Amino acid sequence: MKNTELPTTERHGDNKNTDLSWQSVNNDWSNDKQILDMPWGKLMMWIFLLSDTFIFSIFLISYMSARTAAVAPWPNASEVFALTIGGHHIPLILIAIMTFILITSSGTMALAVNYAYRNEIKKTVYLMLATAALGLSFVGLQAFEWSKLIIDEGIRPWGNPFGAEQFGAAFFMITGFHGMHVSIGVIYLTVIANRIRKGYYQNKGYHIVEITGLYWHFVDLVWVFIFAFFYLW
Repeated sequence: MKNTELPTTERHGDNKNTDLSWQSVNNDWSNDKQILDMPWGKLMMWIFLLSDTFIFSIFLISYMSARTAAVAPWPNASEVFALTIGGHHIPLILIAIMTFILITSSGTMALAVNYAYRNEIKKTVYLMLATAALGLSFVGLQAFEWSKLIIDEGIRPWGNPFGAEQFGAAFFMITGFHGMHVSIGVIYLTVIANRIRKGYYQNKGYHIVEITGLYWHFVDLVWVFIFAFFYLW
């Protein structure tokens, strides 16, 4: 029977080719070169957002399961999230303002990306900071909403005077997780805008603005689902 094993030198040659291939990948990564027609940073952001999509999906599916399985009546969102302004009881007014703020911030972020690729750096920086300011105002209104529910309405993660106890746990967990993402986005936008202002990306290009925009648009999109599940259902 013939020995079909490859010669030692040939096998060593294959190992050498493999090592060179991995070295090439490592060099591309370290030099921020492109793969699949996109920068490494953009690819990594897409992978991160995909994993985050799974997490938010699990949270929302768990919320639906808890709500459909609840024995006690589920609270009426129009009553729980209403504000009294000028003696008038207005349902969901605060949530409508928060949603408008995030939708507006998506517009300013899209404009920032557009101006970045047109190399209009001042406008890019101003629009990114405007987006961060809108995000910060959203977080501030969310903090006000939480304080109202906790102090005035007596809702807790472990209890709820309006009905099903699962409501408080689901609400604080999901909106808190989203609020954390918005807060991180505000910091991210501010840092990148400051680095752009200082000329850090002048020679590297402004793909980072689009990458930042991907994160921000994702956060805004998630809020649309939270708005539909918690406040409209």
